[in-house]
Amino acid sequence: MRLFQSTIGLKILMALSGLVGVGFVVGHMLGNLQIFLGPKALNDYAAALHGNAALLWGARVVLLGAIAVHVTTALRLNKKASNSRPVKYAGNGGWLGASYATRTMRQGGYILLAFIIYHLLHLTWGAPVLPADSVANVDWSNGPVDVYKNVVGGFKFVPTALFYIVAQVMLGLHLTHGIHSMSRTLGISNPVWTERAGKAAVATGIGITIGNVAIVLFGLIAG
Repeated sequence: MRLFQSTIGLKILMALSGLVGVGFVVGHMLGNLQIFLGPKALNDYAAALHGNAALLWGARVVLLGAIAVHVTTALRLNKKASNSRPVKYAGNGGWLGASYATRTMRQGGYILLAFIIYHLLHLTWGAPVLPADSVANVDWSNGPVDVYKNVVGGFKFVPTALFYIVAQVMLGLHLTHGIHSMSRTLGISNPVWTERAGKAAVATGIGITIGNVAIVLFGLIAG
């Protein structure tokens, strides 16, 4: 409970939960990029995941727990910051002087939370969110599901594809700032390693954005 009461503890929890999220995002993207290898490759990958229920549900529980901790700590840190300084910073040293990724962390976080809920409804639970959404077949009880068809069908509706693309851009910005901030929170203070961590954060953010947007565009074009 002390971790949830101190600013440093909250930052450590945010960093560790963010690290879990980064690992999942990278693995999820690499798996989904198999769509470029054709239907069989992606469907075989999905079938392998669903064939190991313990691994699948274990990963889901850990990820959902990490998201819950990340959101909770973000809200508490934001409240602490607002209470400690009710007047906003002004000038180049404050909000206006921050990087775009830093300035959009809060807004990006809201968009990403909305995206996660939408994504779960759309392609994980197969619920029609918008009237024109393609309803995904996610029933594995009758045999393997055609995940390739779900992805292509899911992105053929242009507004859905655009929302996914915007969310991936915000995810890239979120990761760029978050990974760099996480490295400092977890003790990387040497100027050389801080610079390397910053470059790694930018590279990760750009790579995740390009990879995920490519998947969406593939589905949109193929659909």
